Amino acid sequence: MKVSFEWLSEYVSLDQVSAEELAEKITRSGIEIDEVEQRNQGITGVVVGYVKSKEKHPDADKLNVCIVDAGQEEDLQIVCGAKNVDAGQKVPVAVVGAKLPGDFHIKKAKLRGVVSMGMICSAKELGMNDKLLPKELQEGILVLPEDAEIGMPITKLLALDDKVLDFDLTPNRSDCLSMHGAAYEVSAILGRDISLADPAKDLVEISNAAADHLSVKVDTPELCTHYAARYITGVKVAASPLWIQNRLMAAGVRPINNIVDITNYVMLEYGQPLHAFDADKLENGNIEVRLARAGETLITLDDQERKLEPHMLLITDGVKPIALAGVMGGANSEVTDATVSIALESAKFDGGTVRKTSRQLGLRSEASLRFEKEVDPGAVVPAVNRAAALIQRYAGGTVHQGIVESASAKAENRIIKLSLDKINRYLGTELSLLEVKTIFGRLHFGCGDAEQGVLEVEVPTRRGDITIDVDLIEEVARLYGYDNIPTTPIEGPTTPGALTASQSLRRSLRRLLAHGGWQETISYSFVHPQSTGLFNALTEGSHPVRLAMPMSEDRSVLRTSIIPQMLDTAVYNMNRKQDNLAIFEMGTVFYTEEQTLTRQPQEIQVLSLLLTGVRREKQWNIGAEKVDFFDIKGALETVFDYFGLSASIRYVADQPQSYHPGRSASVWLDVNGNSQRIGTIGQIHPELQQSYGLNDTYVAEIALQQVVEHANSHIQFRELARFPSVERDIALVVNKDVEAGELLRVIHAAGGELLQDARVFDVFTGSKLGEDKKSVAISLTYRHWEHTLTDEEINAAHTPVVTSLEQTFGAELRK
Repeated sequence: MKVSFEWLSEYVSLDQVSAEELAEKITRSGIEIDEVEQRNQGITGVVVGYVKSKEKHPDADKLNVCIVDAGQEEDLQIVCGAKNVDAGQKVPVAVVGAKLPGDFHIKKAKLRGVVSMGMICSAKELGMNDKLLPKELQEGILVLPEDAEIGMPITKLLALDDKVLDFDLTPNRSDCLSMHGAAYEVSAILGRDISLADPAKDLVEISNAAADHLSVKVDTPELCTHYAARYITGVKVAASPLWIQNRLMAAGVRPINNIVDITNYVMLEYGQPLHAFDADKLENGNIEVRLARAGETLITLDDQERKLEPHMLLITDGVKPIALAGVMGGANSEVTDATVSIALESAKFDGGTVRKTSRQLGLRSEASLRFEKEVDPGAVVPAVNRAAALIQRYAGGTVHQGIVESASAKAENRIIKLSLDKINRYLGTELSLLEVKTIFGRLHFGCGDAEQGVLEVEVPTRRGDITIDVDLIEEVARLYGYDNIPTTPIEGPTTPGALTASQSLRRSLRRLLAHGGWQETISYSFVHPQSTGLFNALTEGSHPVRLAMPMSEDRSVLRTSIIPQMLDTAVYNMNRKQDNLAIFEMGTVFYTEEQTLTRQPQEIQVLSLLLTGVRREKQWNIGAEKVDFFDIKGALETVFDYFGLSASIRYVADQPQSYHPGRSASVWLDVNGNSQRIGTIGQIHPELQQSYGLNDTYVAEIALQQVVEHANSHIQFRELARFPSVERDIALVVNKDVEAGELLRVIHAAGGELLQDARVFDVFTGSKLGEDKKSVAISLTYRHWEHTLTDEEINAAHTPVVTSLEQTFGAELRK
């Protein structure tokens, strides 16, 4: 809201207070002032002049030689190139010695041999925003009203010495979307009286009743609680007075004609939007407020045809729509130069309905802005009376007796009870009853004597943001002064901040992978429905969660796995010649066990990995090496080893959905006798890989909750071994379906404290071994930390290992 300092001073005395000082006080009281705009952009020496004559320049077709009376001792000869300059006009004249915006100085000059003693100015040359001028004044020089006084400084005539305060209002302070609201605020801040004129003081009505010419019907009283209309005849549409135009332009509103300008002026003054209909274009003078019907259209004042929907509130004449309530009028009832009778509307429309309509149609206006934030219901009648009085005075209108209205709710002040003790307890102050009542008096809130320490405060309708007692406490705080409220040291025990176990693990995991050469990605939680059918081993048997109001079909479902988005990332990079990728993402996947969602969906924190390309580039002496299953498995093993879970993890050959049937596995966590699947790992299915256009790509996805619960990232250091280790190699012939991991598990269980390590170093199959047989060669390392092992000790540890393998798997030792 742009508030004119000069206009504001009509309501509240601003003596000895500059615009800058006032802006600082308002900001400190809770409403930020973005800037104080100086309307005078650097004009001196520009006055009103009268063009006595105009002659063609003898040596230039596009120049004119004008004789101008500028209130000087002698008339001035000025050469002017504007097309619209003419004799008999009042114009702004920059005399010799004047200065224009941009530090442009006017000097005596000679143009094509003719002396020019000044300059006739356009609005743009005066530093004015010509887009805010009436259309007929936007081109060429600025033509002033005929009654402008010759020699008057142009800054006084156009109110350019005024300053404008730009109020940056929060949605709750819609009361300050008006000059009256701003005046009440300034009055409270400065503690000075406010003077507001009676809107109907100068209004003269004729005995002919408005109700004989207009009728008002509201079909939706819940969406229009009050509709008031006045009937005015004999109007003469013309330009509005210059003082009204000046104030409109200071507020950023372009003047149009006296009728429209007056409705805009009163809107700025009271915060109550008004609209004027050409009454002769209404069917039998009917005004009906209703919701739109399917298929209806309306051509609005901007000459655009609008398709209406049933939730949009309309003003009609019983036959056709004539306006979008609270948003914009219709072209079929527009006030034109031929208009002689008008129906003047003032109403209280539902803010939510206006907001929905204006946003859907892309129509944001000064009126809709105010209705969206809710207007003062008590201003409906005063505003229409004020506008009628101005139209009567400046458009020659005859105001018919009475207001034709429909009201379903009465505007009443709100009574709120508040105790002095609560005010001081909340603010940490020791304010007296007199101080509190004085503050409410400055706000023009009624306040009687406190009974048993409780005040009854009467809040006027203009302050719709104040509904409960703490709102009043906030008013006391800001007017008492936030700087005056004593500071209170924080007392009591303090608790240092810390990360949860889950947060700490994720942070460590992110650092571990990043240091290992992996790059982190971040993707949307919203995906295409097709993505939820892929890689859903962790959410198997559940249902995806569909959004009620998705931004698009591609973002309409909550993801059940991160892997599909990582594949999209891989495709994006490969299309840009980035074929070697090692990426990871930690995030949340979602699912529900309900067909129809009635409660909060389940969420799982997961770690997802993707690996593709080569682990080593081709060089002169070696070939390129592609990544394989064991590279991504090694990355997972590094993670589990870091968190002390290596001994509890096993990989079981499996065929999870969307994985390669022969190069994939499930990841199981065995703790305290319980075994649960926590993830999947492997190459993506060849058909899926082909559909994405990817090279061999390996992925893994692990649920992090179980990792958090059982992780032991505490690192225990010990000295380096001083005694040598001993290695024993064995080759076992077992059935082909026996997994090497199961062999190692049995070896570790039987090896005792001396067994330090066991690893597979060879697998062999052949006809000599027998059908469905294979040979697995395993190297076992034994060590004692306090002495060198003897053969007897080694055999004592090694024999149980061999025995367990023979008994568990029927293994045979190869000689």
